[in-house]
Amino acid sequence: QVQLVESGGGLVQAGGSLRLSCAPSGSIKPIMVMALYRQAPGKERELVARITNEDNTYYADSVKGRFTISRDGATNTVDLQMDSLKPEDTAVYYCKYITFWEEEYWGQGTQVTVSS
Repeated sequence: QVQLVESGGGLVQAGGSLRLSCAPSGSIKPIMVMALYRQAPGKERELVARITNEDNTYYADSVKGRFTISRDGATNTVDLQMDSLKPEDTAVYYCKYITFWEEEYWGQGTQVTVSS
């Protein structure tokens, strides 16, 4: 069973930066969409950013101008560069891949904590 492996979470002060990465443990093809979601305590999971196989991107309004999503088609990895972090960005971040066959893969989640 292929899994998505996330890395890069941690604790940072407000205004700081973190870079999240997500990579599959095996072969997943063809990947149409790579996305990052987050879930804060007591809140529903929400879409943060998304990138397609044609490099079309989407960002939630709350992160526009601060977060940048990018992908490497050769390795099927996705990165989320998070700058100007705010305490309200604190959450568990999950990556999600969707294949051409509409299969969904989720990562195990990585904690991001932003202190004020």
